[in-house]
Parts: sequence; C-alpha cells; structure tokens
Amino acid sequence: MDLRTPAPDARIIHRLYKQNSKAESVLLTNSHATKTRILSSARKLFAKAQPDDIVVFFFSGHGFQGGLATYGDYLFYTDLREVFAACKARNKMIFVNACHSGDMREKNSTGISDPDSNIMLFLSSRPDEYSWEQSNMRNSWFTASLARALKGGADFNRDRTISARELFVAVSDMVVELSDGEQHPVMWGNFKDTMPVMVW
Repeated sequence: MDLRTPAPDARIIHRLYKQNSKAESVLLTNSHATKTRILSSARKLFAKAQPDDIVVFFFSGHGFQGGLATYGDYLFYTDLREVFAACKARNKMIFVNACHSGDMREKNSTGISDPDSNIMLFLSSRPDEYSWEQSNMRNSWFTASLARALKGGADFNRDRTISARELFVAVSDMVVELSDGEQHPVMWGNFKDTMPVMVW
C-alpha cells in the first residue's frame, strides 16, 4: 500500500534541523532512500560526532518486525545498531514513524536496543498499533506533532533545550488526541529524562 506522507515527513524534519545553526543533516527521500545510501550517509555524518553531540536518525515509511522498508530493499535493526555503535556521541536517538514500530524495543536479536544501550528510541506507535495518516494530511500525526514539539512546543520551561521527557509528554499528548486514542507513541531506552534532544 502506498503511503502519502513519508517524503513530506522527512522534509519537514530536515527543514527543522536546517533552521538550527548548530545542526547538520542529510535528507534522503523516495528513490534516493536506498539501504546503501542511508547507511553510507549515516556512517559519514555520525563519524563527525563528538561525545557531547546529539545524533538523530529519523525514518518515516513502512516497517516490519525486525526492520524498515527502504527503496527496493530492507534496512534491518541490526544494520542501525552497528552504525550507532561506531558513533562517539553520548546522546543518540532514533525517531521512527511506522506501523508497529514499538517492535524496535524488543529485547531480542530483532530489536534495536537493550536496557544497557544509550540509544533513545522514540517510536510512533505501540507494537500492536498502526501509525496513522489520512489522504488530506500533509504530514502524519506523529511527525506533525514531533516537528511542532521540536520547534519549541515541548520547551515547557523555556530554557531553549528540549529534553527527552518534555518531548515525550508533548508529542504523546498531541498524537493521542489527534488519533482519538488509537495511536500511542513509545519512548524507550536507558537514558535520563533530562537528556537533551534539541538545543536552540
């Protein structure tokens, strides 16, 4: 089934990071979003990261148990785990907008993380839920809420730093309201509530 919002989702998140003078980002959509290009771009960008940097991987599209659907191929969670393991940054996060994306937190060989990992997972839905989009939507509910929160909507204490806790509360509340309780974002990993997600 075709999805309407993955490319617009990627673009809005890319534009958001381009507006932050401290950030560097790479955008891959449609036929450019192959497994090879995604992994190559991630390795090159993540290799520049220093320990205090924030490293983010964002994906919107189809998911399945054990991975994500790229253009003409599949990106397995084990592939992402290897890329992140080589990154020096202490603040690592993965944002995924895909049906059943909550599977990424499983503590087995198919999962991306484990309790000892320093990767924060912010996933658009629980394992048994869909991540919704509609024909009249420019962006999916999760991505629209994520973008709004990262722009400052989640900066509840106005310190120009959005923490993991602030992000989860803001996005979760918005998505649950938009979906009438049918979609619940999931945040998981071994990190502090105060972990910085975006610094303006």
